Amino acid sequence: MLISSLLNKDVQQFIRNFEGEISQLAFAGSPFEGITIQQLIQQIEGRRRIEKKLPAWFEALNVLYPPKLNLEQTSSEIAAKYKASLVNGKTIADITGGFGVDSFFFADKFEIVHHFEIDEEISKIAKHNFEILGKNNIHCRPTDGLQAVLKKQYDVIYADPSRRHDSKGKVFFLNDCEPNIPGNILEILNHCNQFLVKTSPMLDITVGLNELMNVSEIHIVAVDNEVKELLWLLKKVVNSQPKVKTVNFTKSGSENLDFEWNVHSSPKYSLPQKYLYEPNAAILKSGAFDFVSEKLKLNKLHKNTHLYTSENLINFPGRRFLVESTIPYSKKEMRAALNFKKANISTRNFPKSVEVLRKKWKITDGGKVYLFFVTNLEDKKVMIRCSKV
Repeated sequence: MLISSLLNKDVQQFIRNFEGEISQLAFAGSPFEGITIQQLIQQIEGRRRIEKKLPAWFEALNVLYPPKLNLEQTSSEIAAKYKASLVNGKTIADITGGFGVDSFFFADKFEIVHHFEIDEEISKIAKHNFEILGKNNIHCRPTDGLQAVLKKQYDVIYADPSRRHDSKGKVFFLNDCEPNIPGNILEILNHCNQFLVKTSPMLDITVGLNELMNVSEIHIVAVDNEVKELLWLLKKVVNSQPKVKTVNFTKSGSENLDFEWNVHSSPKYSLPQKYLYEPNAAILKSGAFDFVSEKLKLNKLHKNTHLYTSENLINFPGRRFLVESTIPYSKKEMRAALNFKKANISTRNFPKSVEVLRKKWKITDGGKVYLFFVTNLEDKKVMIRCSKV
């Protein structure tokens, strides 16, 4: 990629102003000499992809974008800022630098950021963007980051291993990612005080703990109730069970719940009461279902039905509902209760899927009615009709 050509004022204006279909552009050919249509499409697609994830970069002039594959794992602005808040020191090495979003936000916390990216073209793009965006304390090196950090000492080393494997395609286990983090943990910890690892949100926490070692904290990061990242903070010496910290960023703030891994909790149970609570996605990912009951003094509906209830309304890290009625799941009772055609449907510990239930009872999606199809404390199938608090 010829960076100087792409930075031409007319080219940049074309990229920023293009609003048509990419498919139409692909057949039209490039209007600029020395720039291929593929290079133009890469920039237009890249800018579109980061509009919501990185609004500040989207608005900035002359930012360049790598191929879309390199943008798939890119952190959102809100997740990157949170990540940077977890570690501290003077020097940090990002050994899987990529597009550079994480390095960009680390630069607000550290005096020096070392951005290592083995792909020379991606490294050039990152370096250019850092200069455009005024981050002069980031040093870019187009080399193997894992090998490079084993020659120096840093306060923090950070890795977001690629989840694309040459022969296996998209992977989730850490041993299949590049670089192989589990096979190099001890060496890496010999060259830093803290080692922060980002993994796929699909990775099972127990599997992650089996693959890693010296885990001090596990951070489950959700944005608008969708888990985006699992972050693992490793230290040289760990004397206790890892702390699990869940956070869900919403338009109105953040929802947090922390606990110690393998903590024993004693939940309480009851039939649905006046209010119903649905945990956010970060808590559901953590598996701390009994802890929620004990910590927040709420009753679970069933051992395997991860919804909670109470007579008095409380602040809760998730959605809250007013229970209007509880209907046994039988043909007669259901027909009498279904006096509406539109509702939001969820299932918990229930044998039928949302799709099957919609088709069977002819209910379209949406509206102000919320239906939870669940198994209750008495092992009976019921429908709980609610309205949102």
